[in-house]
Parts: sequence; structure tokens; C-alpha cells
Amino acid sequence: MLARNSLASLWLVAVLGSGSAQAKPFANRELDAAVHAAMARTGAKGVAIALIDRGKVVSVRTYGVRNAAWDPLSPDTIMYGASLTKAVFGYLVTQLAAEKKLALDRPIASMLPQPLPSYGNIDAYGAWGDLANDPRWKQVTPRHALNHSTGFANFSSLEPDGKLRFHFDPGSRYAYSGEGISLLQFGVEKGLGLSVEDELQRRFFRPLGMTRTSLVWQGSFGTNLADGWDESGKSERHDDRSRVRAAGSMDTTIADFAQMAAAMVRGYGLPAAWRAEFARGTQVITGKTQFPTMQNAAPAGERTTAKAALGVIAFNGPQGPGWLKGGHNEVTANTLVCLERGRRCVVILGNDVRIETAFPALVRAAIGPTGVPYSWEYGFERGDS
Repeated sequence: MLARNSLASLWLVAVLGSGSAQAKPFANRELDAAVHAAMARTGAKGVAIALIDRGKVVSVRTYGVRNAAWDPLSPDTIMYGASLTKAVFGYLVTQLAAEKKLALDRPIASMLPQPLPSYGNIDAYGAWGDLANDPRWKQVTPRHALNHSTGFANFSSLEPDGKLRFHFDPGSRYAYSGEGISLLQFGVEKGLGLSVEDELQRRFFRPLGMTRTSLVWQGSFGTNLADGWDESGKSERHDDRSRVRAAGSMDTTIADFAQMAAAMVRGYGLPAAWRAEFARGTQVITGKTQFPTMQNAAPAGERTTAKAALGVIAFNGPQGPGWLKGGHNEVTANTLVCLERGRRCVVILGNDVRIETAFPALVRAAIGPTGVPYSWEYGFERGDS
């Protein structure tokens, strides 16, 4: 797959280095107006936005408050990264693959010294013992986990009986799954003997100056952190996550995560061919919307043309190829959108889930029309950005 390194390198240079007549110049005043209008319309209390151009952070802005005491949201306020964690984990796994520490298309089971079901049900990872009577656990690869085609539900706790099971053969379709990410984390940590947290800190967070980012709660976070607001406008305190979960336990700040996004879009720490592989869409998506995860295939005309890549979703739009990842819970709404041309990104972290409906307008105000498949990502009737 990566034998044509020179061709991949040429592609990457051409994509990353070229400009675009349709690229939108950054205009903070216009973005400010769009954010204020969005907050007024949705009632959202807080949002933070960073812009990246040519692989460098050019703007970090915060709006509103971080808690019910009306303390202002600031660039170094701890915010919940949610599923943006999956994109960072995907980038780490891509680097491990580039270093030949694992193979993206070799089963995770081959990384482990024992058969997966023999580990039983482990609270920190998953209910692997539930798979004892289904040999398909032997087929799941890192790529399946990162492009959400393992066959698992999002989480086994959502199953009627609470048990982990396969709903389809690994690799045969897309269905968003945090369980799949947890399985790959288990392979990395128990099979390779690596700590995901330690590797992220060593390879990315510390070198990039991300001193307020971690997948596990740090005592220093407590002095400036964001609580959240749900759909009804009810405030909820920040959850201090005590367990590293590659599927979504990252706490970060807008200033920190902007550095990570810039590093990812410029290919920090990866050979060009592997940077191209990170954002290469390989898994066709047949559902009309991303959730619910186990829906039937939609008619061809109602499907997105976007494809799943290694922890992100690859798309093509008016400014060329790009990739995205969202993050969401009851009181959090985040999005990362990167365009390969000009190495441009917008990062939006919201500590109020109501800001999510404004993402298409905010991304457009920040970097212009992108082609992000929001109609698939969130089911928005307004369609793509």
C-alpha cells in the first residue's frame, strides 16, 4: 500500500503547498460577528476557536464564560476534548505504523500474547470475554478500529443485554464505535507494552508545548476549567476523568489543541507517505447519518461521499481534500476541520452543546466553504458546510 512512497510524497507536497482561489482569507472581525450571532441564536454560553494557516496557529479566540459563576473562558481554560481524542490517537497509531511497531492491516489479536477472550471483561478496556464464541475477534485490525468498521456497537453498554458482540463482519461497513478504539488501545498497551498517555506526552504534547493537555485528570487543571451546559441550558460540572480512554478522555485547552491540529495538518513526526495515509479515506460510508450507528444502508443518492480514514473522516469539497473529527457529549460540542491546501484548519471547542447547530456557519465564516458533510455528521437539514 505504501510502496509508492515517492508518488505519495509528491501528492502531499502538491496538496499541502498549493494555494486555492477559493480559500477564504482569515478575518477575525467577521468571525467574531458570526460567533456572537450564533451564541445569541442558540443561547450557548461559551465557545473557543483557533485558526491554523500553513500549518501554524494564527489565531486563538474565546467567547463567553466557563461556568455558572460567569468566569470568562480563556485560551488556557481546560475544556473537554471528547472524541477529538480519537483523532489524536489515530495520529499516534499512524506514527507507530510508520515505525513498524504495528501493522494497520494485521489483526490486533496478533499483537497480544494471549487470545483476546481469555483476558475476560476488563473495566478499563472492554468486555473481551463476551467474544469467546465468535471467532471474528481474530479479524479486527487497527485500521478497522480507526475507521469504525469493527462490527461493534458504539459501546456494549448500549446493547439490550449489555454484552459486547459483532453486528457485522469486520471491515464490511462503517458504524461508529468507541469499543473498537478501546480494543486498539488494549492492543497497544497490553500487546506492545506502551502507555497511550505516556506516548502522547512524549511524542506530541510536551514537544509542542501542550502543558495543559492529558488523557487523564491532572491536579493542576482544577484552577481554570470549563463546566458545561446541556440542550436545556442546565449547567453541569466538569468531569474529572481518572482513566485513560483513547476513545475520548482528553482534557485540553483551545491554545493547546490548536498546536496539535497545526502539527497534524503539517505532518509533524510523520514521513510524507504516512501523513497521506493518515487522512486517506478507505472505508465507504453507507448510512444516511452517522447516528444511530446500526442503521440500514441508505440509497446511493442519499449517502455521503466522505470516507473514514485513521481516526478522522476524509472529504473533498470546493477547496479540495480535507478531513474532520467531531466531539460531543451532553454538554460538549467540538469540531476540527482541516483543509490540505494551504494546511488550513479551524478548531472549535464548545462547553455548551447548543453551539453545535452553528458549526456549519462558523466553519464557513472561519475558512470558507469546505464540503464538510454536516448532514451526515449531525443530521442537520442545512447540509454540507
